[in-house]
Amino acid sequence: YSRIPGKNEQLEKIGDKMQGDLLVSGVHYTGAIEVWKGQNGLYVINEIPFEDYIKSVVLAEVGANWEMEALKAQAVVSRTYAVYQKNANGNYYYHLTSSVLHQAYKGNSSDTRIAYAVEKTSGEILIFNNKPIEAFYHSTAGARTELPEEVFGKSYPYLKSVEASCEASPYWVWERNIPISEIEKSLNISGIKGIKIKSYTATGRTKELEIDIESEQTATIKSTELRRLLGWQKLPSTNFSLVRDNDSLIFEGKGYGHGVGLCQWSALEMAKKGKSYKEILSSFYPGTEIQLYEGR
Repeated sequence: YSRIPGKNEQLEKIGDKMQGDLLVSGVHYTGAIEVWKGQNGLYVINEIPFEDYIKSVVLAEVGANWEMEALKAQAVVSRTYAVYQKNANGNYYYHLTSSVLHQAYKGNSSDTRIAYAVEKTSGEILIFNNKPIEAFYHSTAGARTELPEEVFGKSYPYLKSVEASCEASPYWVWERNIPISEIEKSLNISGIKGIKIKSYTATGRTKELEIDIESEQTATIKSTELRRLLGWQKLPSTNFSLVRDNDSLIFEGKGYGHGVGLCQWSALEMAKKGKSYKEILSSFYPGTEIQLYEGR
C-alpha cells in the first residue's frame, strides 16, 4: 500500500513523458514513462497499449504452461477487471496499480502461448446488465468459493458460492506456526493470552476471532483484517482452524486468497477436463455475458 499515492497526496510531475526501457526494482518497463514526486517518494507511471498490459498481467497471475482454455479465461477476467477499475478511477493519475489492490503486473513480459490466449479473446469482457462486472478472482478456493458480502461487505448478483476443485494447488492445504509476539506486533496489542474462533461465514470460513488479553479484556477482529495485518502470504486464507502451541498459534488451513469469484487452480482443472473458457467463466460468474470492450 505504501507504493501508491495517498488519497489526498499532492503530486508534482518531474520532466516530460519519456519513451524507452526503464528498469525499476529489477523489472523492465517499456512504453511511455512518467515520474511524479509526492510526499512519500517518487511514483512511476507506465503507459502501454491495453492488450499488452493484459498479456503481462496473465503471465504474472498464472503459469505460461497452463491449459489454453484456462489462459483464455484468465485473459477475459483480467481484461474485465482492468476495464472496471479503469472506469472507476476515471481521470486520476493512473488507472491501475501492480499490487494486491488490483492485479499483478511485471512490465515488459511476453510469452507466445499467453499472447495467443489474449489475442484469441481480444477485447472480450464479462458484462451483467450491459455493464462490465467487478471480476474478482483468486488463486485457490479450498473446496468452495466465498460470498463477496463476507469479504467486501457487498453482494453481487453474478458472484455466488460455487464448488471449486483445486486439489492440485500448492495451497490446497497449508500450515502456519506464528508466534503470538508477531501477532501482538501486527495488531498493536500486548499481553495476548489466547485467540479463538468466534464466528464463521456462511461457507464455513473463519469470520471473526476473539482475543483474550491479560488485563481480563477481550477484543474481536475480523479474520480478513488479521490476514491483511499479518501479510497475505503469512496467512494464505481465512479458511483455517487454530490451536495454541506454547508461545505460538498453529493455523491449519486451505486455499489462498479472498476466495471470491474465479478460482485459478479450479479453472486449470476444468480446462484439463475439456471445459472451454466460456464454460469456465459462466461457472464462476453465473448470469454474465461476453461482450467486446468498446474502449479498446
